Amino acid sequence: MAFIDRGDASVFYQGAGQGPAVLLTHGFAATSAMWAGQVAALSGDHRVLVWDIRGHGASQADPDPAAYTEGASIADMAAVLDADGVDRAVVGGLSLGGYLSLAFRLDHPDRVAGLILADTGPGFRRSEPRQQWNEDAQRTADSIERNGADRRAAAMGVDASAHRSTDGLVRAARGILPQDDSRVIESLPSIDVPTLVLVGEGDTPFLGSADYLAAKIPGATKVVIPGAGHAANIDRPEAFNAAVGDFLARAGW
Repeated sequence: MAFIDRGDASVFYQGAGQGPAVLLTHGFAATSAMWAGQVAALSGDHRVLVWDIRGHGASQADPDPAAYTEGASIADMAAVLDADGVDRAVVGGLSLGGYLSLAFRLDHPDRVAGLILADTGPGFRRSEPRQQWNEDAQRTADSIERNGADRRAAAMGVDASAHRSTDGLVRAARGILPQDDSRVIESLPSIDVPTLVLVGEGDTPFLGSADYLAAKIPGATKVVIPGAGHAANIDRPEAFNAAVGDFLARAGW
């Protein structure tokens, strides 16, 4: 485990195993610990990297709201690869982590050998639903500020005490969750690397998103995880790991 000095942030990451690299990014209110089952399953044949988004887990950043943005998160992902000496990786994530993985591919296509998109969405083409999403992000921040993060963290399989403070989560909700444009969703047809779309059978809000991702990304494979909800990798780790392992093998990674 290590910390990367990013100037306005100290970003926690850790790696396990040797071989082709896989970079996994957690969902909002979770931490890199949510990937423990995947690290154990994949690190026999791969270098598996996990990290904590700013405001989450052990990572911390300047209290200035400007330190919490989608762009800063994408740059942090590149910094994790750099710190571990990795030029190219299969990049994946769950929920917010999946969206950031799509955004990372858009900014750093040469560093992405494949995509794993779990229980996530591609953003919004129209401004109205994007604005609704952004308003929901602000309500999420307000709720955590008032009531703490116990409920949201538990839904992602972690204890709220794993975060340095709720203040970081509030800043992340206000700065990283909102979306400014439609560039990610519009980029889907241009994705030219192997892509796996995963979704929990019971993750009703994201079933349609999974269908959309699989339809728009050329050659994408979609797998529905039986008996799983939003945190599909935690709810049904064996099925999730089997799908990821098969995907990496077929991708020759």
